[in-house]
Amino acid sequence: MAILPDPFQEAQRIIAAAETSGLTFRLLGGLAVWHHSPSASHRALRRAYPDLDFVLGEKRSDRAEYLLTELGYVAHKSFNLLNGDRRMLFSDTAQERQIDVFVGGFRMCHTIPLLDRLPLEPITLPLAELLLTKLQIVELNEKDVRDVAALLLDHPLGGGDAEMINLSRTAKICAEDWGLWKTVGLSLDRAEQHVRSFPLEPQASATIRERMQELRRALDEAPKSLRWKLRARVGERVLWYELPEEVRRA
Repeated sequence: MAILPDPFQEAQRIIAAAETSGLTFRLLGGLAVWHHSPSASHRALRRAYPDLDFVLGEKRSDRAEYLLTELGYVAHKSFNLLNGDRRMLFSDTAQERQIDVFVGGFRMCHTIPLLDRLPLEPITLPLAELLLTKLQIVELNEKDVRDVAALLLDHPLGGGDAEMINLSRTAKICAEDWGLWKTVGLSLDRAEQHVRSFPLEPQASATIRERMQELRRALDEAPKSLRWKLRARVGERVLWYELPEEVRRA
């Protein structure tokens, strides 16, 4: 079957083919937000989805590369050779679409532990981890803020995972990693300022900002690990994040 022009249908095709091959692919990024959040189509939050981003649950970059090549994609050979233990890139020249695969976990500005949680959703990451993959971005841009806003507008914070952002899970992850906690806090501050300028209905804007504040309180109040406390003593004197190389499309 040829590569499908509709990005979400194509993502489903890849996930189904991966499952048949014994691999676990889960969608992340803006398209995953769109799948869960009707508000992503709101005129104030709408954006394009030119690429597909996946987490591969297994450390099997060789099998993933074979699968995606069989599905019609062209591997970025030099990038994959150097980075294939953690990340791979593929292209669909007809659709001008790039596929980004995080191998065996998610690591960008920060590492988000999620492998044991992949079975919770059949297509995407669970919402808590999906939100954190956005908030861990040090240089948060407007499209990322739109995604964060859509997630928070459409999903309450609570104790579960079914179309809900698992607050205890989110707080626990950040309570283990001071650097992630720091960046998430800064991202929430930045996102809240952006949301104030979006042409949203007053109640929608208020809901997003209230949930941002609720999340921030939970992150601050969660009991912190010894590792978190030791790193907090060092603070901003040592860089607490990575800036991953921005890979432009071929």
